[in-house]
Amino acid sequence: MGSSLLSVAEQLLKDLQRTFLETNQIPDDLLIALRFVFGQCALQALDLVDQRSVTCVSSPSGRKAFQVLGGSGRLYTCFTSCHYCPCPAFSFSVLRRNESLMCKHLLAVCLSQAMGLCQQEQVSDQQMTFILSGKTEAST
Repeated sequence: MGSSLLSVAEQLLKDLQRTFLETNQIPDDLLIALRFVFGQCALQALDLVDQRSVTCVSSPSGRKAFQVLGGSGRLYTCFTSCHYCPCPAFSFSVLRRNESLMCKHLLAVCLSQAMGLCQQEQVSDQQMTFILSGKTEAST
């Protein structure tokens, strides 16, 4: 995917953020643009946002990660700083086939941040270590 498409996607998310903060809704033209730029995963990502499935997890040391509860019930830890999600769709459609800019989980994170609908959770540094290592719970 070219850098110009990434620029379009970034601008689209900025427009969405501005419009949603002003009107508390996403107009049809932006929904169409989301679908055009991100494909089918745009609708799936919006559904995840609607279900409040995105949580920003942060620790006292300043680390943060995003956890998305997928439709299957599985929890995916996504990293926006390095544009990564451990889901199979990310590996296949984004990395291997280069068909998409991001999977529905990463897009849900971007959308929930832009719309101010991201759940917040504070965890200890030890819990964050477990999350970042790929484990979802620390045995305390």
